[in-house]
Amino acid sequence: MIEPGDRVLLIGEGREFFVKAGPGTLSTDKGQLDLASLVGAMAGDALITHNGAKFTIRIPRPTDFFTYGKRSGAPMLPKDIGLVIAYTGMNHNDDVLDAGTGSGIAAIYFGGVAKTVKTYEIRPEFSTLAMKNITESKLTNVEAVAIDFLAAEGIYDVVHLDLQIRPEHVTHA
Repeated sequence: MIEPGDRVLLIGEGREFFVKAGPGTLSTDKGQLDLASLVGAMAGDALITHNGAKFTIRIPRPTDFFTYGKRSGAPMLPKDIGLVIAYTGMNHNDDVLDAGTGSGIAAIYFGGVAKTVKTYEIRPEFSTLAMKNITESKLTNVEAVAIDFLAAEGIYDVVHLDLQIRPEHVTHA
């Protein structure tokens, strides 16, 4: 069931809208939709604009956060994230350390595959944005921290470094 503040995709009439459930109105060229009517709805339900256009509710997937989420810097492309997952053999048993979070896109993808993901970002403004995107993705197994990867502790099955790698990063990993 969709709760207030949840992100959803509204799809129909040749359009897609990435919106938050709750107060407000979405005005489109196909009519207006009351975003409060999303609360309590389910994926697959339909909303009808005041002009009669139908939009279907869909729960966003990681690819949708890549397409519609707010970004910082240059996020990894989904094809590159897929290569990381494929070549590392990342799976539901893995604890993953992700360094160089940026906007959190890779961490969101990894969170859909791995048991846990802890992602490190040294730049506070990027970490804040990543935490927002991760929270909106509703992944409870992904944690973003705003500290240098070199302060990371623990044992991980996969370490992903998406930053300017220095010898001390490799040693620490």
